[in-house]
Amino acid sequence: MPLSIPLGQISLLADEESLFGIYFVGQAYFECGFDVAQIVEREVAPHREAKAWLDDYFAGCKPKPSRLRLAPHGTAFQHQVWSALAAIPYGQTTTYGQLATTLNCKSAQAIGFAVGKNPLSIIVPCHRVLGADGSLTGYAGGIERKAALLELEK
Repeated sequence: MPLSIPLGQISLLADEESLFGIYFVGQAYFECGFDVAQIVEREVAPHREAKAWLDDYFAGCKPKPSRLRLAPHGTAFQHQVWSALAAIPYGQTTTYGQLATTLNCKSAQAIGFAVGKNPLSIIVPCHRVLGADGSLTGYAGGIERKAALLELEK
């Protein structure tokens, strides 16, 4: 289901029960790995809940991801990384290397790959992960959006 937000067009993917993904239209891995038969095109409760969450977010509130029924598709490792992303507080950042240390993973590159596959853009805040030198790197929705999200959260 398409939706306009202050940073452009996004696509919300959900079934009757849960939100599977939020993607900026045209981003890397756009709607990757989803069975079209699972996705509903008409508006359902998870779409409405995500819209309300995003309205709160862009209004400067700090909504918790836990208020949504999320069901991202991924490997056990990806879920572990995405859970770590969800724990990064508003207004704070971390690096791929710091996440690797936190998760007892020897490869910041593996962390980066899992972060890049995050299907819940904005809600699971992969935009809060920076390069080792603090640079804005690797955001599937585009570096300019990453910068805008971090600015909004200050």
